[in-house]
Amino acid sequence: MRNEPFDFETEQGVRLVGRFDLPDAKPRSYALFAHCFTCTKESLAAVRIGRALAAQGIGVMRFDFTGLGQSGGDFADSTFSGSVKDLQAAAAAMRSAGMAPALLIGHSLGGAAVLAAAADLPEVKAIATIGAPFDVAHVKRLFGEDLQTLLEQGEAEVHLGGRPFRIRRAFVDDLATHDQGQRIGGLRRPLLVLHAPTDRTVDIGNAAQIFQAAHHPKSFVSLDDADHLLTRPADSAYAAEVISAWAARYVGSPPPRSAGDPGAVVVEETGEGNFQVEVQAGGVHFLADEPVEVGGMGSGPTPYDLLCAALGACTAMTIRMYARRKELTLRRVRVRVGHTRNKGEIPSDGFMREIVLEGELTGEQRSRLIEIAERCPVHTSLMQGARVSTQEVNRMVPSPGTEDASQHAHDMTTE
Repeated sequence: MRNEPFDFETEQGVRLVGRFDLPDAKPRSYALFAHCFTCTKESLAAVRIGRALAAQGIGVMRFDFTGLGQSGGDFADSTFSGSVKDLQAAAAAMRSAGMAPALLIGHSLGGAAVLAAAADLPEVKAIATIGAPFDVAHVKRLFGEDLQTLLEQGEAEVHLGGRPFRIRRAFVDDLATHDQGQRIGGLRRPLLVLHAPTDRTVDIGNAAQIFQAAHHPKSFVSLDDADHLLTRPADSAYAAEVISAWAARYVGSPPPRSAGDPGAVVVEETGEGNFQVEVQAGGVHFLADEPVEVGGMGSGPTPYDLLCAALGACTAMTIRMYARRKELTLRRVRVRVGHTRNKGEIPSDGFMREIVLEGELTGEQRSRLIEIAERCPVHTSLMQGARVSTQEVNRMVPSPGTEDASQHAHDMTTE
């Protein structure tokens, strides 16, 4: 995947800073992502969903609203109406660049903003919201006791997410001018509402109101126990998978895997933590990482976990293939694989494999299945060794001092 800058200006001449998450091949369509209130384009949900959708062939543009992140302007001057105009300016810039958004995605108040902006964006074919409020005035609850000071003095410093923000009364007054129910009812576009029933910031009742106000086609997907900001990687990955699958009906299906390279696995850094990478394999994607004790975030399996998984998966499949061919009454196979490294031995790496065979099997059949396990292709590759050919294909220059960082981490995990 590629990540490219995409800056543009509003009608007021304010420069907004954005980034595009793009697939390596030509995108099947483009999406515009609106982040949550006081967040930025670098929020966990924005980055992870952008990257995950890019892996599914959708180019995603995410940007900082006025006064936030790297964008220009003063946040104190911002309003919900201004955020809607920022979105319209972003869509216009994408349109001018030949990348008009067919899909709008909004998180939290950004979800309310895409619902408000959609009417003036005829190229948009579908809309998805994540944890969005039905009534934009809902945001006033976040101000707590500072709201009264703001109303009385016309301006106040409020604390949101542990950070101070200067808010003016114009922001609050503007909230009262928006009838989201009427807007949603007039969308006439496919709508996907994603919301966690346990969301403590924007309760699930908001999703029900949005869903009821919308006309078909509309869909609702529960995010189960996800938090409002989707801080767990699995939650943002799930949201992206659902959005991609749902949007395929309206913005184009994912491109098929290349027939000339059916077994390719792509691994790319996510930019989070020291070692976290995203793995694309077999039509799915997931994270891999190193443990916390060696500088990782522990957000996914380690490289050696994946190697153990490959041996275990191949073992189970090989046993099942043989049992099916011989019509054995094997109900289930379970394989547990562990890895050790003893530098004083040759070879230094070792794998311990434990196999559980469930079913009405004779002793002879069980022995034979264990023998078959020794013949699984991954086992054979490990025993025989393998050639690894490496070549640079994009002429990217690695950052100084990073070439051996990953291997160093692997060594530390086994010492």
